[in-house]
Amino acid sequence: MSSTRSTRATREERLRKAQAKIAVQRAAERRRRRLLLASVSVVVVLAVFLTLVLVKVAGGGSKTSGGAPASGLSAAATAQVVETTTHVPDSVLNAIGRGTTSNPPSSISGASALTSDGKPEVVYMGYEWCPYCAAQRWALVVALSRFGTFSGLGLTQSASDDVYASTRTFTFANVKYSSPYLAFTAVEMQDANRNPMQTPTAEQQHLLAVYDEPPYVSANAAGGIPFVDLGGKYVINGSSYSPQVLAGLSWSQIAAALSDPNSAVAKGVNGSANVLTAALCNLTGQQPSSVCSSKAVTDAKGALK
Repeated sequence: MSSTRSTRATREERLRKAQAKIAVQRAAERRRRRLLLASVSVVVVLAVFLTLVLVKVAGGGSKTSGGAPASGLSAAATAQVVETTTHVPDSVLNAIGRGTTSNPPSSISGASALTSDGKPEVVYMGYEWCPYCAAQRWALVVALSRFGTFSGLGLTQSASDDVYASTRTFTFANVKYSSPYLAFTAVEMQDANRNPMQTPTAEQQHLLAVYDEPPYVSANAAGGIPFVDLGGKYVINGSSYSPQVLAGLSWSQIAAALSDPNSAVAKGVNGSANVLTAALCNLTGQQPSSVCSSKAVTDAKGALK
């Protein structure tokens, strides 16, 4: 009897130990599953995050108004557009003179000289989506390149739902300009999707409030954009020529046409650039002389108001 009880107790003890071992194993298995699930969740979250980052890096800044893609040009093609536009041959500029400039700089009196680092300052204010700004940037790039060097020029286009839809152009959003003669400051106040972008300083807002109004501009053009102040001596309200001449053309086509003195693009862009250059030469004391005494500038001076 005693032996039987002892045997039964031994079996029950083994059973309890086996059940306890199984319980421990099951608990461990549950912990492993929870850890695995947590690990998978972390991996999924990281994967989603990395995907969003890659999309942002690949596509950031690549949209224009209405969701249209940006230039789509390769870095080499973009560099070629910049190179061609900033190095228009002197022979072409000389052949064009004032071209088809229709809105030359207007002189202003009584204003304080606008300077930066001891040099006459050119201040541009506009919107990336604005078609008139789009046209004016081409002329500014050609003109200012005769006095110095741009870096950081990017490409954009005007709004697809405005007049002169999707006019190809540059953006000054990240531009830098180096010149021994002039300083250049650009403020792109709204991006290509009409979102706030760069905020004018109090001094720049003052320029708009005072000189983008009569008597410095006509009443029907008051408040117009782009607004360009040339050293406190001249202002431009709107574009210097019609954006129509750029209609339907790609960045590369516009840049290439600048070297053809018979093209409507060259007559508009380069003609306006020559008139701008004439005004800028009046700010720099006719320096550099190789530019300011050129036939292009001499012919364009008569267009200044």
